[in-house]
Amino acid sequence: MNTNNYIYGVNFKNNGKVYYFKSSIKCPINVTVIAETEKGEQFGKVVSIIDEKTLDKPLELRDILRISTKDDYDQYLRNLEEANRALKDCREIVSELGLDMRVINASFTFDRRQLLFNFLADERIDFRELARRLAYIYHTRIELRQIGPRDKAREIGGVGTCGKKVCCASFLDHIDSVSMNMAKNQGIALNPSKINGLCGRLLCCLSYEDEEYIRCNEGLPEIGETVSTDIGEGPVISKDILNRSYKVLVDNERVEVSLGEK
Repeated sequence: MNTNNYIYGVNFKNNGKVYYFKSSIKCPINVTVIAETEKGEQFGKVVSIIDEKTLDKPLELRDILRISTKDDYDQYLRNLEEANRALKDCREIVSELGLDMRVINASFTFDRRQLLFNFLADERIDFRELARRLAYIYHTRIELRQIGPRDKAREIGGVGTCGKKVCCASFLDHIDSVSMNMAKNQGIALNPSKINGLCGRLLCCLSYEDEEYIRCNEGLPEIGETVSTDIGEGPVISKDILNRSYKVLVDNERVEVSLGEK
């Protein structure tokens, strides 16, 4: 395999977003590497390989610098330990300053050029004093990033209404926008307990089959609409979108109408 023609997908944390890098180094799946990012060097794992020949045009990508060594791995473990200590320090300072924010996690870049904190807050927070104190302690650039409920669910994880681990913490490498129209398209009752996930936002899985529901719904009447059947007219009382059928109430009799496959 000519690795000069390949692009590698790299994950910097479990179930995190996949980022793409180029390299002339042969990098098998699951090997750990040091990659150059806009924030500095990062320790990550190769999760996919893309043949550059299959792309419509070349991508402008940063480089994988090397396959990680034992020393690199040891440094990565030290960074994790230091990040846990930084998280505790940050939370203590937040409490001292009386800031209305909840710090979720902390992480160093591999080369320790940056220390990133993710936090939740209902409003904008003036964290300049917090950043100043943290920079004094850790002598590196401090970034505090306010995240939303969906990002929090990804970080914490949990079990969804389907009984499986939530999608955002298991296989999604990015979170698409989800709208109330998707629930309406699928005929789901607009009950928060039915359509909201652990994050309190609309279920990510509503987007998975939305396109198919829209396709199958073409030509079907709306519930309540009066339509004609072989035995007379009546209102549509229910419909099965995926099977492209609906039921009509005609003289107190339920008549099923099927439009067949589309």
